[in-house]
Amino acid sequence: RLAPFITTINQPPSVTAGELELHLHPRATVDCLPGVASYVGADISAGVVSSGMATTDKLTLFLDVGTNGETAVGTGEWLLTCACSAGPAFEGAGVEHGMRATTGAIEEVWVHSQTHAPTYRVIGGGKPTGICGSGLIALLAELFITGVVDRSGNLVRGAGSEGRGARVRDGEHGAEYVVAWAEETAHGCDIVLTKVDIDNLLRAKAAIYAGYTVLCQSVGVDPADVEQVLIGGAFGQYINIEKAIQIGLLPDLPWERFQFLGNTSVKGAYMALLSRDARAQVADAAAKLTYVELSADNSFYDCFTSALFLPHTEIGRFPSVQAVLENGRNEEHVGEMQPEGVVA
Repeated sequence: RLAPFITTINQPPSVTAGELELHLHPRATVDCLPGVASYVGADISAGVVSSGMATTDKLTLFLDVGTNGETAVGTGEWLLTCACSAGPAFEGAGVEHGMRATTGAIEEVWVHSQTHAPTYRVIGGGKPTGICGSGLIALLAELFITGVVDRSGNLVRGAGSEGRGARVRDGEHGAEYVVAWAEETAHGCDIVLTKVDIDNLLRAKAAIYAGYTVLCQSVGVDPADVEQVLIGGAFGQYINIEKAIQIGLLPDLPWERFQFLGNTSVKGAYMALLSRDARAQVADAAAKLTYVELSADNSFYDCFTSALFLPHTEIGRFPSVQAVLENGRNEEHVGEMQPEGVVA
């Protein structure tokens, strides 16, 4: 082992179920799909194939919005990949009232630009227990667009002074925004978003943004040149595109360029299980993927630092967000939601 986190092999050999003491026929073959590097495993190799990225002519960005933030850029002719080490904030970890996308999680939020009062939707209906990743993205975007959070991620004190008093208040960990009062929640405690939470979310989105930006720059293209964005992972299918763009997580592209594909790694594994050709395609994709080690790339740190703002230090990279900030938005349709689990 020459350095931490260096894989011994990227393609484990085939073994039998008996050798692994699995509860299957002892002579059943167990195969592992090939990985690429220490932080980019077989889930990306399989995802690149199941998403169609390995055979497309379009300049494609493939994102797995998760803890490692695995990313790939390329076409059927060439592929680059990296891992962004985004951390678990978008999965609810490291956030005061973060949780997984299960019953009781706030999954979508709207904030009124005048009162700064939130309206939210809860998975499964009923009272909320916490906020899942999609809800955190939506909440941060709404607070930013309505002026409750500034471009540096600071909460503006005194915002939302209707009824119960200011939504932004001093909490145990500094300033915090009250998403739901205690009587609205399942556990009888206020659900809040703290300044520490916001900082964790900013670091996560900045890492992902910097990752795909570095990959694009390394081949002389800009994220604006990407022709399609394929979002994999179980969490990815719940992301609100508009709000992910508003916080600077996704590139500011026309919405029709985005596709949510669900769990592409599982789909790729199923394909490989049922087809030898598909298994060969995954092996070819793994061999074609060129790994970029971001920790050894100085430009990553520059891109990361620039992305620690909402949506970015250079707001011109996000023209649609700049337009909303300058011209305001139409509040007429804000908060028009599905009836189930909606609290206003």
